[in-house]
Amino acid sequence: MDARTIIGWNLRKLRVERELSQERLALEAKIDRAYVGRVERGKENVTVATLEALAGVLSVPVAALFAEPDPRSRYPAPLRSGRKPRL
Repeated sequence: MDARTIIGWNLRKLRVERELSQERLALEAKIDRAYVGRVERGKENVTVATLEALAGVLSVPVAALFAEPDPRSRYPAPLRSGRKPRL
């Protein structure tokens, strides 16, 4: 797996675990939502500054985005679509 794919995999896994939409993650990281989608698909060469912003929103060290996923694990499932119910 190349570095862009690993970063995208980990970004999506961490985002879904925290139940953040791409839009919310992008808003808090001050980047474009479409860019987040391209990063998750491994289509972008991400700068260190962008990695720092994303890691900051996800409350993880930047190194967590470079962790090699288990080869047997499945690609992280997407969040359920639609709005969250009000509590």
